[in-house]
Amino acid sequence: MPHAVAKDGVRLHYEEAGSGTPIIFLHEFAADHTNWEPQMRYFSRGHRCIAYSARGYTPSDVPPDAVYTYKHFYTDALAVLDHLGIAQAHFVGLSMGSYSSLQVGLNAPERALSMTLAAVGSGSAIENLDAFRAQCRANAEQYEAIGSVEVAKVTREAPSRIPFLLKDPRGHADFYAALARHDAKGSANTMRSFQGGRPSIYTMTDAIRKVPTPALILCGDEDDNCVGPSLFLKQHLPAAGLSFFPKSGHVLNLEEPALFNEMVERFIALVEAGRWPVRDARSLVAVPV
Repeated sequence: MPHAVAKDGVRLHYEEAGSGTPIIFLHEFAADHTNWEPQMRYFSRGHRCIAYSARGYTPSDVPPDAVYTYKHFYTDALAVLDHLGIAQAHFVGLSMGSYSSLQVGLNAPERALSMTLAAVGSGSAIENLDAFRAQCRANAEQYEAIGSVEVAKVTREAPSRIPFLLKDPRGHADFYAALARHDAKGSANTMRSFQGGRPSIYTMTDAIRKVPTPALILCGDEDDNCVGPSLFLKQHLPAAGLSFFPKSGHVLNLEEPALFNEMVERFIALVEAGRWPVRDARSLVAVPV
């Protein structure tokens, strides 16, 4: 079973397929590397695709409590690339994976050819930040008290997941069956330290304005906690484009796989062709030919 090793010795399971310019996929809290299968199959026709499970998600290691900060998560993505000898890649993230992709843009922009930030920014609202962090601690305790099977049962009908249930009941059932198999301790550690400890994106305005990396922001219009952060990133990331998926929730790559793949494919093609402007297109002056 292939794995990369993070700086602190944590082993990270990964899978890869295809050849060409690399794309690395970073999953959300309720997912793991297997939830990128529709994208691995589609994009590996023309790219080298890598999906990995974050620390705390088997078959990656489930380390002790103290090593689940947002810094560990984004440097883990870089460790996977280092292990594979990849200097640069397109980063495609969902939710927790989007936050980690953004951190790569902020801290190691030379490694990212582009960033797809889907369902990004939940829990960022400053006015609700203390309550959000308290809820993360409570959720962590819930994982420890009742386990992943029971947590999956009580979270399957969260508001941002309902569109997925309505559109694709079979896919929704498979998703939560997979969540029920997650390591409860790993999920608790991730919820407590990453989700409950990461800085709000609203506190990073100045740094975000300096990120030159081409970015595609994708958001479901019924994913209420991500609408504001998506608009914020569009406003402040110099090379960002934004698209809302109609009548869609949080799990965009599974809820609307064809639309997700089409949008990301077009974005990556424009980036690789040098046709994704860094400046706001509204500031460009057309030159007659």
